[in-house]
Amino acid sequence: MTQFNISTDQLALLSLKSQIISDHFHFLDESWSPSTSVCHWVGVTCGSRHQRVKSLNLSNMALTGRIPQDFGNLSFLASLDLGRNNFHGNLPQEMTRLRRLKFLDLSFNNFIGEVPSWFGFLHELQFLSLKNNSFTGPLPSSFFNISKLEMLNLAFNSVEGHIPVSLSNASRLERLELSGNLLQGSIPNEIGNLHNLNWLAIQYNQLTGSIPLTVFNISRIEVISFTGNSLSGSLPNGLCNGLPNLKGLYLSTNKLDGHIPTSLSNCSQLQLLGLSENEFDGPIHSELGRLSNLQQLYLGINHFTGEIPKEMSNLIELEEILLDLNDISGPLTMEIFNISGLRIVDLSFNNLSGSLPSNLGSLLPNIEEIYMSFDNLVGTIPHSISNCSELTILDLSYNKLTGLIPSSLGYLTHLRFLNMKENNLTSDSSLSFLTSLPNCKNLTTLSLSSNPLNSMLPVSVGNFSTSLIKFYASSCKIKGRIPKEVGNLSSLLDLDLSENSLAGSIPTTIGNLRNIQRFNLSNNKLTRFIGDHICKLQHLGEIYLGQNQLSGSLPNCLGNITSLREIHLGSNKLSSNIPPSIGNLQDLVVLDLSSNNMVGSLPPEIGNLKAVTEIDLSMNQFSNKIPREIGRLQNLALLSLRHNKFQGSIPDSMSNMVGLEFLDLSHNNLSGMIPMFLEKLQYLKYFNVSDNQLYGEIPSGGPFKNLSSQFFIDNEALCGSSRFSVPSCPSSSKHKSNRKILLLLYLFLGLAILFVPVIFVFVWIRYRRGKRAPQQSDSLATKKRISYYELLQATDGLSESNLIGSGSFGSVYKGILKSGTAIAVKVFNLQLDAAFKSFDTECEVLCRLRHRNLVKVITSCSNLDFKALVLEYMPNGSLEKYLYSHNYFLDTKQRLSIMIDVACALEYLHHGYSSPVIHCDLKPSNILLDEDMVAHLSDFGISKLLGEDQSDLYTKTLATLGYIAPEYGLDGLVSTKCDVYSYGIMLLETFTRRKPNDFKGDLSLKQWVSYSLPKAVMDVVDANLVTPMGKGLQKELDVVASIMKVALDCCAESPARRTNIKDVVGMLQKIKIQLLAS
Repeated sequence: MTQFNISTDQLALLSLKSQIISDHFHFLDESWSPSTSVCHWVGVTCGSRHQRVKSLNLSNMALTGRIPQDFGNLSFLASLDLGRNNFHGNLPQEMTRLRRLKFLDLSFNNFIGEVPSWFGFLHELQFLSLKNNSFTGPLPSSFFNISKLEMLNLAFNSVEGHIPVSLSNASRLERLELSGNLLQGSIPNEIGNLHNLNWLAIQYNQLTGSIPLTVFNISRIEVISFTGNSLSGSLPNGLCNGLPNLKGLYLSTNKLDGHIPTSLSNCSQLQLLGLSENEFDGPIHSELGRLSNLQQLYLGINHFTGEIPKEMSNLIELEEILLDLNDISGPLTMEIFNISGLRIVDLSFNNLSGSLPSNLGSLLPNIEEIYMSFDNLVGTIPHSISNCSELTILDLSYNKLTGLIPSSLGYLTHLRFLNMKENNLTSDSSLSFLTSLPNCKNLTTLSLSSNPLNSMLPVSVGNFSTSLIKFYASSCKIKGRIPKEVGNLSSLLDLDLSENSLAGSIPTTIGNLRNIQRFNLSNNKLTRFIGDHICKLQHLGEIYLGQNQLSGSLPNCLGNITSLREIHLGSNKLSSNIPPSIGNLQDLVVLDLSSNNMVGSLPPEIGNLKAVTEIDLSMNQFSNKIPREIGRLQNLALLSLRHNKFQGSIPDSMSNMVGLEFLDLSHNNLSGMIPMFLEKLQYLKYFNVSDNQLYGEIPSGGPFKNLSSQFFIDNEALCGSSRFSVPSCPSSSKHKSNRKILLLLYLFLGLAILFVPVIFVFVWIRYRRGKRAPQQSDSLATKKRISYYELLQATDGLSESNLIGSGSFGSVYKGILKSGTAIAVKVFNLQLDAAFKSFDTECEVLCRLRHRNLVKVITSCSNLDFKALVLEYMPNGSLEKYLYSHNYFLDTKQRLSIMIDVACALEYLHHGYSSPVIHCDLKPSNILLDEDMVAHLSDFGISKLLGEDQSDLYTKTLATLGYIAPEYGLDGLVSTKCDVYSYGIMLLETFTRRKPNDFKGDLSLKQWVSYSLPKAVMDVVDANLVTPMGKGLQKELDVVASIMKVALDCCAESPARRTNIKDVVGMLQKIKIQLLAS
C-alpha cells in the first residue's frame, strides 16, 4: 500500500506549481520552495496532529495553469479554494482520492469538459462551487448522493439536459444555484422535498412548464429565482401561505400569466418581487401595500390595468419600482411620491395623466433614476427637483410638459442622462438652464429636441463636461450663430441641431470634435463655406448639412474621411465640381448633393463607391456625358440626375446596375435611344426620361409594363406602344434595321474567316506559355481543379457584364463551365492585404464544412497573382434583394423557412463541427437563395475558428454596423453568441423590413420592436405581410409576435442571456408548425 506523508504533499504541490504557467504577482515563486517546510508555504495550512496539508487557499491570485494528476495525493486535504484564477483544462479524475474534502471552490476559472460525475464519491463534501467556468454535459445525478452536501453552485456554465429528480436525495441542501446554464424541461416536483433549502436559483436557463406547487411549500426558503426561462401558467392562489421566510421572488422574463394572487401579501418578509416581462394582467391590487419590507418591485412589461393603488404609500422600505410598458391609467398618484427612500421610479409607456408634484425634491430626496416618458404628463418641471441631489437619470420625454426648464438643474451634480424631448418646454431668453448644466460633470446625454426654446445657444455650451457624448437640440427654434465654444466638447459622438434657425457660418472649431460620428445641422440658415476643418473629423460616419444656404465648393479633402457612410448636402448653394477624391469613400451608402449649383462632369471615380445605395445629384448644373464607370455601382437602388445638363446617350454600362429601383434622368440633354437592356433591370419600378432629346422605340417589357406615359414626354422622336402616348414605330424602319443586321452579319463572317487562323495561333502560343506559368495550388485538394484560363473562359474574361456582386475584399462573377454548370467565381482583390487573409480564411473554413444551408465550394484557384473561390451559383440572389425590391415578395412562411435555414447553418457552424466556427458577418446580403428558395449562408471572409479550449477570442476585424453584437463592436470580443446577436437583428429585419441602420438617435431596431410587443405587432410588422381586414389576421400577428420574441431573446445585451442557436431552431420550427396549422 502506498504510504502518503509530508514529502508526498510537498511533491503534489510542487507538481501543481510546475503546471502554473503564469504567476503574475509571484506568490508561489517566492514562497513555494523545497527548502522551506510545506506548512509555511503561501496558502497552505497543515493539521496540528499529522502536519499534513489540510487546507489550500490560492483564491484570487491571478494564477494560470492546470491541476495535475498528482494533486489527488493530498489525501488529508479538507478545504480547497482555487476561486478567481485562470485555471483551465479538465479536472483530473485522481481528485476522487481527496476523500476528506469538505469545502471545494473552483469558481471563476476556465475549467472545461463535462461536469465530473465522480464528485459523487466525495462523501464528506459540504460546499461545492463550480460557478463561472465552461463545464458542459448533463447535471450528474450522483451529486445528490452526497448526503452531507449543503451548498451546490454550478451557475454560469454550459450544463444542459434536465434537472434530475434524484436531487431530492440531497436532504441537507440549503443552497442550490444553477443559473446561467442550458437546462431544459420542467422543474421536478421532487424539489419540494428539499426541506432545508433556503436559496433556490435556476435563472437564465431554458426551463418550460409551470412552477411546481411543491416549491411554495418549502417553509425555510428565502429566495426563489427562476428569471429568464420560458415558464408558463399562473401563480397559485395560496402562493404565500407556506412561505413565512421568503425575501426574494424573482420570476421576471418568463411566460407567466393571470392575475397576481392576493395571498402574495402573506409573504411579510418579502424584500424583492420581480414579475416583469411576463403576460400578467388585471389590476395591481391594493394588498401589495401590506408588504411592509418590500424594497424592490418589478412589474414592468406586462398587461396590468387600472390605477396605481394608493396603498403603495405604505411600502416605506421601497427603493425601486418599475411599472413601465403596461396599460396603467388614471392620475399620477401622489402616494407613490410619499416613499422617501425611493431610488428608481419607472412609469414609462402607460396611460397616466396629471403632473409632477411641486415639492418633488423634498418628497424623494434619495431618488437616483426617474423614467416617465410617454405618460401624458402636463404641467411644469418643479424647481424643487434640484433637491434630488442623487439624481443620475431623468427621462421626461414625449409628454405634454410646459413652462420654463428650471435653471436649478445645474445643482444635480450626479446627473448623467437628461431627456426632455418632445414636450412644450421653454426657457428664458438666455437659456440659463444650459448655462447651469456645465456643473453636471458626469452628464453624457442631453436631449432637448422638439421644445420651443426660441433663443440663441449661449457660449457656455462650450463649458459642458468633456463626458458629454450626445447632444440633441433639433426643432427647438434656436436662432443666431453656433458658438465657436462648441468645439470644446471633445468627447462628443453625436450632435443634432437640425430644424432650427441657426445662421452664420459653421465655426472652424467644429474641427476639434475629433471623436464625432454623427453631425446634423440640416434645415437651418447656415451660410458661407464648408471649410477644410470638417476633414479633421476622421471618425465621422454621417454628415447632415442639407436645407441651408451654404455656398462655395466641396472640400477636396472630403474623400479623406474614409469613415463616411452618409453625406447629406442637398438644398444649398454649393457651386463646385465633385472632387475626384470622393472615390476614396469605399463605405459610402448615401450621397445627396441635390438642389445646388454644382457644375462640371461627374468624376469617373464615382464608380469606386461600391457600397452606395442612393445617389441624388438632381437640380444642379452638371454637364457632359454620364460616365460609364457609374455602371460599377451594383448596389445602387436610387439614382436621380434630373434637372441637369447631361449630354450623350444613356451608357450601356448601366446594364450592370442590377439593384436599381429608381432612375430619374429627366430634364437633361440626353440623346440616342432608350437601351433595351433596361427591360432586364428586374427591380426597376421608377424610370423617368422626360424632357430630353431621345428618339426610337420605348422598351415595353419588364418594368416598362407599369410605367406612366408622363415619364417619356417632351423628347425628340420616341415611338412605341400607344399606352405611352407616342406614335407607333414605323415598320419600314424594321426592314431597314434588318438589312443593316444582314450586312453586319456578312461583314462579321468575312472578318471571322480572315482572323480565325490568326486567333488560333495566338491561343496556341498562350497555351504553351500557360504550361510554363506558375502552378496553381488548390487548397481544396480533394476537389476537381479548374485552371485560371478555364475561369477566364467561363466568365468572358471576368467581364463586367458577368459581375453579380462585390464586397470589401473582391468581386463575384457568374460563369458557365464547358459542362454547362453555372458557377459563381469569387475573385479576391490582392491589392488589399486583408484579401489574402480573407481568401485563406474562406478556404480553411469552407473546405472543412458540409451542410445543405452553406454555400457549396466547388474548388479554388490560386497563384501568386490570382486567388479565387469557385462556388455553387445561387440563381435567386440574396435575401436582401427579396426584402427591399418592390418586384419581389416573400410571405410569412417563406421568410420563416429562410430564417430556419440560416439558423440550421449556424447550429452546424457552432455545434456540428469539431471546432466552433463564428461567421462574424451575418446580414441579409450574405444569405443566398437557390432555385428552390432554400437559404445558403455565404461570405466567410472574416469568420473565426475557435480552438479546442476557446469560447471566445479578440479581433480587430469589424463586421457590418447595425448587426454587430455590443461586445464585438466595443471590445472586439467574438464568440458564437455574436452570431446569435446578428441573427436576432436579421430576424427582426426580415419581418419588419426595416434595416438596423434606419434608426437614428437613441432608438434602435431592437428597442422599436420591443416597445411594440406584444400589443402593437401591427405597428412594426412589414405592411406587405398582413392585410388589416384579412382573414386570420390575429393568428398571423401572433405568429409574427412569437418570431420577434425569439429574435429579441437572440439579441439580448448580455451574451449569457442570448438563446442558444439550437433552441432557436427548435422554437422557429414549432412556430412554423403553428403557422401551417392555421
